[in-house]
Amino acid sequence: MRVSTKGRLAVNALIDLALHAPAGPVALASISQRQQISLSYLEQLFSRLRREGVVESTRGPGGGYTLARKPAEITLAQIVSAVDEPMQDHAQVGRESDLSLGLWQSLHAVMLNHMASITLGSLVQEQLDKGVVVETRRVRLAISSAPVVQPVRTRAPNSVFALGSSMAA
Repeated sequence: MRVSTKGRLAVNALIDLALHAPAGPVALASISQRQQISLSYLEQLFSRLRREGVVESTRGPGGGYTLARKPAEITLAQIVSAVDEPMQDHAQVGRESDLSLGLWQSLHAVMLNHMASITLGSLVQEQLDKGVVVETRRVRLAISSAPVVQPVRTRAPNSVFALGSSMAA
């Protein structure tokens, strides 16, 4: 089994999602910015992850993505299998001899079993143990904490007609 760029980026994005999930749904734009991954590419990956039941989406203001299950219940094998293409069989490849096909199939099974033993929760904990600091405060984009500035009131006329009336009087 070969882990493609899709698989590696999906794992990185889900670690980021799991780290920031306590603050609520996480927008793909914020993951894109933090992980330096194209937003359109992330949309493709998360579409596949959503179809496979790894993540859930929330629409509307304050929406984004959350994990569909606890991080300890999501394995690396599930993430990679959701976004990567399935392994080609012997008939499609057509170059290996029957002797080497068994070798590649057994190596694929060993890698898949090993990836099934690694959970997203363990990868998140590994990042936290390394000292990764996560801002848990949810950023509110629509409401500003800055004081409201009162408009300036003037006694000047607000139109040409009011100006003419004020001059005539």
